[in-house]
Amino acid sequence: MNARSYASHVQEIESFGLGLNRGTPARDAAVLRSWQRCIERHRLDPAATCEAYIVPEGQLRVHREESEPLIRIARSGLERLYQQLAGLQYVLLLADRHGITVDFLGHEGDADALRRAGLYLGSDWREDRAGTCAVGACLEGGEALIIHQSDHFDYTHTPLSCTAAPIYDHRGELAAVLDLSLLRSPESRSSQSLALHLVTSTARRIELAHLMERSRSDWVLRLSRSPDFLDVDPDAALTLDGAGRVRGMTQAAARILAQAIGLPWAERRDLLGLPLERFFELDVDGLPSLLRHRLAQDRIVRARDGSILFAHAIEPQRGSATPVRDATPAPSATTTATTTPVPQALRALSAGDAHLDALLHKAARLAPQRLPVMIQGETGAGKEYLARALHAASGRPGPFVAINCAAIPETLLESELFGYLPGTYTGGASRGKTGLVEAAHRGTLFLDEIGDMPLHLQAKLLRVLSESEITPLGARQPKPLDLRVISATHRPLTVLVDQGLFRQDLLFRLNAAQLSLPPLRQRQDLDALIDRLAEAQRPGLRPTPEARALLRTHGWPGNLRELHNALCHAAALSEGPCFGPEHLPETVLEASAGLPQTVATMLPRLPAPPLEPPPHVSDATDPEDPAGPADPAMALERLLQRCQGNVSEAARLLGVSRSTIHRRIQRLALGERRVRWSPADRRD
Repeated sequence: MNARSYASHVQEIESFGLGLNRGTPARDAAVLRSWQRCIERHRLDPAATCEAYIVPEGQLRVHREESEPLIRIARSGLERLYQQLAGLQYVLLLADRHGITVDFLGHEGDADALRRAGLYLGSDWREDRAGTCAVGACLEGGEALIIHQSDHFDYTHTPLSCTAAPIYDHRGELAAVLDLSLLRSPESRSSQSLALHLVTSTARRIELAHLMERSRSDWVLRLSRSPDFLDVDPDAALTLDGAGRVRGMTQAAARILAQAIGLPWAERRDLLGLPLERFFELDVDGLPSLLRHRLAQDRIVRARDGSILFAHAIEPQRGSATPVRDATPAPSATTTATTTPVPQALRALSAGDAHLDALLHKAARLAPQRLPVMIQGETGAGKEYLARALHAASGRPGPFVAINCAAIPETLLESELFGYLPGTYTGGASRGKTGLVEAAHRGTLFLDEIGDMPLHLQAKLLRVLSESEITPLGARQPKPLDLRVISATHRPLTVLVDQGLFRQDLLFRLNAAQLSLPPLRQRQDLDALIDRLAEAQRPGLRPTPEARALLRTHGWPGNLRELHNALCHAAALSEGPCFGPEHLPETVLEASAGLPQTVATMLPRLPAPPLEPPPHVSDATDPEDPAGPADPAMALERLLQRCQGNVSEAARLLGVSRSTIHRRIQRLALGERRVRWSPADRRD
């Protein structure tokens, strides 16, 4: 690191932050806006340096699966652009809407250097993590730009020169960013002007190809300012349904339509569903006159703002014309599961369990909505995985921010959640701190173990959700906030409300929709899950029949987390393609050894619960006899066997407290017999 250059870079940004050089012409306006966001919104320190971050392989796989259709369409455009730049040492990155690089083209000989610089598959270029950078600033501003050398906020990235352009989907949402970067470049910023032109043109072609792929049953109207390239490389395109209403558009088309009716570009989503004649002196009946059989210079359309364009209309494909439809067919709660496609991020959570598949269809319908979702499930059942998949399928451009309300000390929880301004705390960060709630702006806030949040913070959270704004500690003015909230708990919140430990109004706010994950012991896809998780540990790894039988009969009180740990243990101890009982953890062996054979064969076939949680025992039931039948000792023992001795699970199924179960065990003298089959209760 060049100490003088580093000090100069930090001083310039700090002076800008103090308002001393905000009018400097040395920096592009987009760069200065990004610096301001880094200082004021992201609370980044220009003196701190951070190496490029590559996400773990599993997380990258989720991002790539979500972006697979766009990657497939964009790939030919990327390869063509890379060939055009052969020998110039450029690297091409395709980042998704979360700032994660999901496709990459670069010289194999530079792989190590590119990975260190973050010009590599899986690199995270969100502005709140990497500071001012081309991908992050493009995602924030939605415009093509150049971030050249010392334009970068983090000094670590100042050797790079990066040029990026946004790729919008057919609804006008920013779907991806195409980036063209150099490890080493000329000092002059203007040297990247050609790169800016090339990356913008390629992004425009990718948008057009993506729109055409989706629009086989619609009219397509291509537009150009000049007739010369209208039929081969148009400037813009939009799609129309059978009634002539706008169903989709490229970014350039959205700008043309917005300009035609005087609508601000930021309100481009309002263009969907409007009739063609609202924008042009043309309706759906006039589209056949714009087919290719006429010369391009004769296919003229006049926009409502008086501008002249050349147009090329493409008919719907034969046999695929569709009746009049809504321009924005958002999923609704009444859509049947069989007609709602389940995104890959959600499909990956099931290996064939019918109950879970039904729940994931419900989740797919909820994902694009802003409704708060409450996820119920035992510890380790996969609540955070489901929350992340909901975010991935939601289309929200911001980050997924997870908060475990039980893991953060209560004394720190308020400042961690809501942040604070400089000087609020003695010993606090000199620049203050952005809270985790604010960090989820435009994204998803996941509140895990919400039942453990202290009451006074519940009140503040309720205000944030009600007003859609947040006031950091020490601040006088609130900040607007756009987030979607997903909560999770293994605790009965309605009981906590009755006990005065949880606010009922907050529960109503968080529980607009509920998803109840089944425990692992009640899932029908256990065998497939075992094979999938074993394969992830080591390709080809499988259990022997004896080991599989033990895995089937274990009660899995720790659910997916416990199964994952057991297979990690087996993979570490085994050497061949198979692992046996001797490679499994002692907890699995001990639990299986203590079970009667009849119970062992029964456990894997337990019926799946309904989608809604089981009803509580009626008030007429004797609380000291929760099992109810004529032989309460046998009934309670059978229930505890099914629950692997887990008193919490037995109490949850019956809708009574753990203390009620424990008192009944003592009254019926089940204690000695429980020792044989209750290893799980030692962890209860």
